[in-house]
Amino acid sequence: MPHPLTSSFRVETLRSGEQFRAAAALYTRVFGYDRPEFSLNPNLLSALARNGGSAVGVFTSQDDLIGFAYGFIGRDANGDEFHYSQAAVVDAAHQGEGVGRLIKEHQRRVALGWGHRTMRWTFDPILARNAHFNFTSLGAEGIGFVPDYYDRPGTDRVVVEWALDRETDPYEDLRRVAPPLLGPTDWGRVTRGTVAAADGTVRRAAWLAVPSTRPGSPVDPAGRTDVAALRARLRDSLTMFVTERSVLVACTRINATTAAYLAVERLGGEQAR
Repeated sequence: MPHPLTSSFRVETLRSGEQFRAAAALYTRVFGYDRPEFSLNPNLLSALARNGGSAVGVFTSQDDLIGFAYGFIGRDANGDEFHYSQAAVVDAAHQGEGVGRLIKEHQRRVALGWGHRTMRWTFDPILARNAHFNFTSLGAEGIGFVPDYYDRPGTDRVVVEWALDRETDPYEDLRRVAPPLLGPTDWGRVTRGTVAAADGTVRRAAWLAVPSTRPGSPVDPAGRTDVAALRARLRDSLTMFVTERSVLVACTRINATTAAYLAVERLGGEQAR
């Protein structure tokens, strides 16, 4: 059961060697890494924090680090610059307490302080909870998709872009649209339709069904999801969205088994990627 937001947490930019070491340890523990090449160097975090990047943490009242994110300045092939958030982690004991939101909002302030106007990061498209946070909670968009982002199987990633100083969200009303009734047999497949915006205009839309929780969890039907096959279907569908220049604007839970992404045509004024 989610815990209520806790006001005793504090969020700050990491500055000391002790904090950077604690962040590296939290990162390794949360991701379950046991190979040295996947570890995080505290010296790197210090250098990033001093030179246009971010290293932010959330602490309990007992000064325990329970959340952490880091990033750096990036530039894509089009010459667009942004703050790239490489990772954000939350201690498992504090999931659902609003720690992730505290992290991203502080990282946003740090990025704006460096003069960045957008932030990007990636996430695994099979994780509906992360998608809901990115799109529905933060108000970011899925602007791209990269197969095998880390050059190894199982690392397909959706590219997220968050406008840090946008005064109005052009997709705000669309993020609240209820998806159609979809189930496990629809996972990874696209359902076409339309959605009505607040101004009455009707826009083409597509729903992409995914598991509402990580495959293999207790609500996974019979616990027999073929994850490799599901990832292949998701790859095909997300690649199609990129080809169509659609953006992902929401991921909504339908029931205990299924959630659905909403992909819509890019609205006027939004730069194509």
